Amino acid sequence: MMNKIFKFGTLLTSLIVIASNSPFFEVAFAQEEKDKTYTIEQFLQTTSFSGASFSHDNSKLLVGNDSTGVFNAYSINIADGKMTPVTKAKKDSIFVVSYFPNDNRFLFTADQGGNELNHLYVQLPDGTEDLTPGENLKASFLGWSQDDTKFYILTNERDARFFDLYEYQVEDYSRAMIFQNDKGFLPSAISPDGQSIALLKIETRDNSDVYIYHRGDQSVRCVTQHEGDISHAPMDFTPDGKSLLYTTDRDCEFEYLMQINLASGETKQLVKYDWDITGGSFSKQGNFFQISINQDAQTKLTLFKYPSMEKVALPEIAGASITSATLSNDESKVAIYATSGQMPRDLFYYDFSEKPATQLTRSLNAEIDPKELINGEVVRFKSFDGVEIPGILYMPRGASKTNKAPALVWVHGGPGGQSTMGYRGLIQYLVNHGFVIYAINNRGSSGYGKSFQQLDDQKHGEGDLDDCVYSKRMLISTGKVDSDRIGIIGGSYGGYMVCAAMAFRPDEFEVGVDIFGVTNWHRTVQSIPPWWEAQRKSLEKELGDFDNLEYFRKISPLFHTKNIRKPMMVLQGANDPRVLKVESDEMVAAVRQNGVYVDYLVFPDEGHGFRKKKNQLRGYKAILEFCEKYLSSANQ
Repeated sequence: MMNKIFKFGTLLTSLIVIASNSPFFEVAFAQEEKDKTYTIEQFLQTTSFSGASFSHDNSKLLVGNDSTGVFNAYSINIADGKMTPVTKAKKDSIFVVSYFPNDNRFLFTADQGGNELNHLYVQLPDGTEDLTPGENLKASFLGWSQDDTKFYILTNERDARFFDLYEYQVEDYSRAMIFQNDKGFLPSAISPDGQSIALLKIETRDNSDVYIYHRGDQSVRCVTQHEGDISHAPMDFTPDGKSLLYTTDRDCEFEYLMQINLASGETKQLVKYDWDITGGSFSKQGNFFQISINQDAQTKLTLFKYPSMEKVALPEIAGASITSATLSNDESKVAIYATSGQMPRDLFYYDFSEKPATQLTRSLNAEIDPKELINGEVVRFKSFDGVEIPGILYMPRGASKTNKAPALVWVHGGPGGQSTMGYRGLIQYLVNHGFVIYAINNRGSSGYGKSFQQLDDQKHGEGDLDDCVYSKRMLISTGKVDSDRIGIIGGSYGGYMVCAAMAFRPDEFEVGVDIFGVTNWHRTVQSIPPWWEAQRKSLEKELGDFDNLEYFRKISPLFHTKNIRKPMMVLQGANDPRVLKVESDEMVAAVRQNGVYVDYLVFPDEGHGFRKKKNQLRGYKAILEFCEKYLSSANQ
């Protein structure tokens, strides 16, 4: 077991499950008066925080935040909560990784303008050193050695398709390749003695195996041999290094936790729920093990003593749920992130010998009353074929049966992504200005079992899109949504769904807001980044044969733009390596040829997602203005 940096899944809050015999569910909400509205400038004065690493003496925590407009690294003095900037980036965001185990050096990662070609850097007292120099390479941190003399970095500098594993010396950063990756493995964990490496081998999304590489004899062996479609993924080595913990969905809809003795091959089940276990790792000394569970679109974090697997109580954070926990190396303290729809991700410090937890950050702009924000609620409805579809409903306080509101169906990224509970700045901004948001988890979404996720395989733009259309019935059934003022919004795969809705269901939604969405699937799959090679077969199972031009033209909105007749908005990062800018350029030009209004915003210094606050301000404000003009006033 190495001292591993783990980030558990995301977000949270209260949920409701509503039963009904009708084709869709009736949802009742208390009528309340509309509260104060806030500007986008006020929302963007909220600070986003990321990362948490204890210093060697437990006196400080290393975090990242975007208070300057881009992410930088900060040191928080635990005793008094004072936050001090330790980097001063102005152009590209810096994302913290970890303090060094025995001094105040720290690691961080950054790319160039959103191109996703991350390098690993060490911050020194007198400057910064790039540990992975070179052009067109991508690197990531895998962890510290158990004895704190080494650390591990993955980089695809040798072959752009595959990530090799390097062992770096803490003292002088000299390195040696310890695993040359020529077969598309994904190195995932390293044993406490540093001699064994757990590898993930993905055949498809539904079929994967765990291998063990032994540095001594350079042998590779599969420890999860099976037939058929079964998923396996390595989590962490046990403290004695004799066993490996991994997740699997063998004979089950959801991922559960198993342990295998590496010498005998004997396996045993450790933890199982009716939801996916999405992560798991040991603490530095090996006395604790934590797992994260994706429970109905919210992360549940559980901490166990090891080896007894007795649950350890974490502090309760009023009105919020804990989404991640980082233990100090001596295991006496823990840094906790918690969030809700009314509280952006905030950091808390907890000493196991003291109570209660201390809040170290207050991310929400003090000008915004959290009580005026909306906690989403999980609401389900029956779709066109009876399949139950979940989603998260955000209802503005001003909406009522006598004051019906416009609505947007919000589609997540992916394919295979999921909308989760918690704070989303753009959603809260739109809801605060009177828009109902339904963040749908249509068929094909993760988190609801493998059968549900497989329902849209090679059927994109069909049942998944009809789920979005049928969600309108649920919205209308609330009595608070104007049936003539419902639009659709989404990013990446969600942006594809927006364009598909406009092209394939042209009368269903009054507007479409496409945020870097796929419009030509054939070009997208042919231009996937080389470092996605290990996931190529998985993408082919999801999307279809990459050479099937006829099928991809059928499902690609770009080739059906003549059907589009409702206003659209498109937002695109110029450096996006996943959905190339040309996708949006051609879509906008084709729709405009129909005489249809399209508002097109391009951000020259962004990639697949908008990190810089100046761009968020421009983009989010434009989205609201577009929706107020073409949706709030539609048919009025």
